[in-house]
Amino acid sequence: MTFYQELQLGQAGSKNLIRACETPRDRLLHTLIYLFKIALTVGFCFCFVTLYSMAFGSANSIVGVVVLLYLLVFRAADLCLHIGQSTALLASFLVLSAAAPHLAHLAGPLPGFFINLASIAFLILFGCHEPRMFNQSTLVLGYLLLYGYDVSGRDFTLRLAGIAFGALLVCTVFLCKHRSRSIPLRIRDIPVAFSLHHPRSRWQLCQIFCVPLVVLLAELAGLPRAMWAGIAAMSVILPAAEDMHYRVRRRVLGNIAGVLCFVILYFLLPPSIYAFIGVIGGIGVGLSAKYGWQAVFNTFGALAEAYGLKAALGLRLLQNVFGVLFALVFCLLFSRMLARFSAPAENS
Repeated sequence: MTFYQELQLGQAGSKNLIRACETPRDRLLHTLIYLFKIALTVGFCFCFVTLYSMAFGSANSIVGVVVLLYLLVFRAADLCLHIGQSTALLASFLVLSAAAPHLAHLAGPLPGFFINLASIAFLILFGCHEPRMFNQSTLVLGYLLLYGYDVSGRDFTLRLAGIAFGALLVCTVFLCKHRSRSIPLRIRDIPVAFSLHHPRSRWQLCQIFCVPLVVLLAELAGLPRAMWAGIAAMSVILPAAEDMHYRVRRRVLGNIAGVLCFVILYFLLPPSIYAFIGVIGGIGVGLSAKYGWQAVFNTFGALAEAYGLKAALGLRLLQNVFGVLFALVFCLLFSRMLARFSAPAENS
């Protein structure tokens, strides 16, 4: 394996390679390469988002985060659809994620719920045809981040410009990386493949209905940053029930641990270092191969902007616990309802 190929490995792949080393020298060498990869990734992400903020305003730094997320994921993954059509879909996903959340905020919570419902339905149905790709972790996450950090006036105009530039960048990289792939499935085949009798379609419906509903309930309860609850719900909704139960447990425990670690750092570090807690979280995510540890360090990034101890102890934990538990109950009840609905057809 070359140095470049080793840099392309994920956390689990790098750690497996390190564990497989037979000599201390090889183990040290591959550990240093792994740490270099983490430092390189964090440095690149920091520079990318900083440049985006400079170009399109600090209020739109979240646009840089979303575009970066698309770049990092879709340079290696695809939509399991015809590459040309996938490229057009990626551009439409980004434009939708900029415009629809703004419209939902202007419309108010209840009308906004239906806007979010329709938007997430489009993202899930056409971007997540293959659940094992976990594309919802990019598409729905990006949508909710832009929803949670809405802007108006000149900042919104700059947001649209930033999204347009990001769409061009993402589509260019995507085409360069995947143009040689031949995938027969096309957009017109997606509605035909949808069926209430198929586990994939049932999982898609859980995502489509549950995530916007969680956000709506969080907003009606007066919780700020309601998108946190939606992100938590999205992250644990998986096709297999046992996988979902695993993620619910790890998400709750990970967020409790993350909040506690954040509080400890809040007291130990001087105020001038608070801004770097998010960077610490990013490094921790890069070093984590398991979902539970990723949940711990993701909490750092989410709370880094708030700094306040009250937010650390209450808001993040409350919204995450609410999001994952609601998602678990909703999906269990929804699955039973769909099973009863489809039982006559399956038995006939």
